[in-house]
Amino acid sequence: MPTALMLRPATAADAPLLAAMHAASWQATYRNLLPATFLEQEVGAERTAYWRARMEAPGEERRLVLIAELEEPQDRRTPVGFVCVERQPGSPWGVLLDNLHTLPAHQGIGVGKRLMQAAQAWARAQGETQLYLYVLEGNASAIAFYERQGWKYSGAEPDHMGGIDITALRYVYRLDGA
Repeated sequence: MPTALMLRPATAADAPLLAAMHAASWQATYRNLLPATFLEQEVGAERTAYWRARMEAPGEERRLVLIAELEEPQDRRTPVGFVCVERQPGSPWGVLLDNLHTLPAHQGIGVGKRLMQAAQAWARAQGETQLYLYVLEGNASAIAFYERQGWKYSGAEPDHMGGIDITALRYVYRLDGA
């Protein structure tokens, strides 16, 4: 049985791990929202390229990427999720919570909430007053999770993912004292 949930900063060397967790999350969550061909054949390579580029890109002072690991017996750590939050200069919406993923087998044990709290604390430390995120229309479980955490719907925008047009719902979260 896990003894603790640990958060650690991701490095460029973690890009393959981030990509694998991201792809697994999308494959489980977006099964009825994105094309099966994309999820089964393309998402792994697409996310690998994305995370390699992102983790090697300049501007790391504007973003925080944390990996959640369950501490297991014999000093083993099992990666179970991650968060990526980034300051968006000039954004009217605040800090972008760009990724929040918990592997399906570990959902419901507080990983997502803990990662979100870390993102909020980081944004506060940056002097920010609000965060925002986008969630795919139709991703009912994520929408319900965000709303339970106090996020508020603030609009919809067209997007393109997996070769199809989609709608991304924007949610905002005002930080305490803002």
